[in-house]
Amino acid sequence: QVQLVESGGGLVQAGGSLRLSCAASGSTFRIYFIGWYRQAPGKQRELVATLSSDGTTNYGDSVKGRFTISKDDAKNTGYLQMNSLRPEDTAVYYCSAVIRARGYWGQGTQVTVSS
Repeated sequence: QVQLVESGGGLVQAGGSLRLSCAASGSTFRIYFIGWYRQAPGKQRELVATLSSDGTTNYGDSVKGRFTISKDDAKNTGYLQMNSLRPEDTAVYYCSAVIRARGYWGQGTQVTVSS
């Protein structure tokens, strides 16, 4: 049973940084595609960043230049480095990954940015 386990969320002041991790367990196959999404209270889930198997990245407009998506194939783990955090970045962050042509979602991790 493949599971995505997220970690790294928490409370940070505006201007600070956090790094989220998304570890894939229960599979010997590597992550093919990974994405990070977020959902703030009362809002729809939105794209934060994606990373394709060929290295192509895509970022939401509000995080361009501040967030960086990456993955470590040896650890089968994806990351989201978040710098220059703003109060409007406060949300539950979810990772999503494609492994062997199947999609999976993590349970979400809370990120709160105080002003």
